[in-house]
Amino acid sequence: MPHPDVLQAVLKQAVIEGILGERFPVAGFIDVQGVRESVKALHDAFVHVPDVLHAFAVKACPLVPVLRLLADTGMACEVASPGETHLALAAGFTPDRIVLDSPAKTRAELHDALTQGVAVNADNLAELRRIDVLRPRRSQSVVGLRVNPQVGAGTIDAMSTATAHSKFGVALGDPGVRDQILEAFRHRPWLTRLHAHVGSQGCPLPLIAQGLAALHRLAEEINDDVGRRQVTSLDLGGGLPVNFTDDTTTPTYDEYVRALTRAEPALLDGRYQIVTEFGRSLLAKNGFTAAVVEYVKDAGGRRIALTHAGAQVAVRTVFMPDSWPLRITAHKPDGTPKLLQVIPQDVAGPLCFAGDVIAHERHLPELAEQDLIVLHDTGAYYFSSPWSYNSLPRPGAYGFLTESGHVSLTTIRTPQSMSEIGEEGGVSHADALLT
Repeated sequence: MPHPDVLQAVLKQAVIEGILGERFPVAGFIDVQGVRESVKALHDAFVHVPDVLHAFAVKACPLVPVLRLLADTGMACEVASPGETHLALAAGFTPDRIVLDSPAKTRAELHDALTQGVAVNADNLAELRRIDVLRPRRSQSVVGLRVNPQVGAGTIDAMSTATAHSKFGVALGDPGVRDQILEAFRHRPWLTRLHAHVGSQGCPLPLIAQGLAALHRLAEEINDDVGRRQVTSLDLGGGLPVNFTDDTTTPTYDEYVRALTRAEPALLDGRYQIVTEFGRSLLAKNGFTAAVVEYVKDAGGRRIALTHAGAQVAVRTVFMPDSWPLRITAHKPDGTPKLLQVIPQDVAGPLCFAGDVIAHERHLPELAEQDLIVLHDTGAYYFSSPWSYNSLPRPGAYGFLTESGHVSLTTIRTPQSMSEIGEEGGVSHADALLT
């Protein structure tokens, strides 16, 4: 997260430039230098691994300028839909640096990926049978199989993908499945990768490491079974949790690597190419959301601040507040911090349903009309993936750099216009149901 002085300077500049205020009451911001530093920390943690491909999970921030920045740092990218593939290509990633994961790939999606040379992780054995038919003879795509090591859940069920009944991957511990996996590799010499993703937020490092150690054991078993080194790469997924309670980055990528090595010393020894798919941990602390306080009122003895940051930019926090709490700070209309005595306040959003509340009884300096609030650690999965409830416009997103005390802002995504909302709502087909 940017230093408080930097954050204050960014808010002040945003207000001066008119990208945050009366006309545009909510906006997202990305720390460009912070992103570069996070990517460097990732690369440094894996520096001893001879062959590693770090792929950014596009779903964490599907904004082309951000993806292009990541490409410039040496990242590859992981996609999970045709739309994300389109964004990755538009950002300049070459097909050989794109990894496609999804539990429900269509035949058309598979055909396009296999023809272009995009790496594909099949989610299940039925998908492998589709690939048998669709894969061009001279396809350059690396093809892998996703397995579910079934090591259990973390503290957030929805973020745990290695449970007994997870919708993802081939359930490794189910009766007879291991033999089916061995058979699948015996008959497909082009099947050279294994993939697993244990989970993300709420999943402790030992649980993640346990699942990836199981992936390594399976790779060794397959290679022994086929009598040659057929599996040559392991896709470890992403999922490093983020600390949302303060500015500390924990766990770190170094801690992640140490946990994997403790669980399986041979996992990162260079025998296999390693692929990672981090998203939230690279960007969350390098972004924040700022919004205007529109009204303040009291109800039932409770103070409520009605702001322009609600479920449309923080859907997980609104619907699962205990699992996704966000830090909030209060600022004056010019961006300077509010230093009044704190009082308990609900911080609510603009959406027309009662549950649209970012924080309940949060102790903050007393908020007033036209003040600003900042939602911290929202660089991933928040303002970059807005929800269009109430046809609220997608907020603008801006990158910032600081040099010699000066802040420069650049547009990543312009705020959605009313005409764009109308087109999304079918305005060009307005009379379609009248004939």
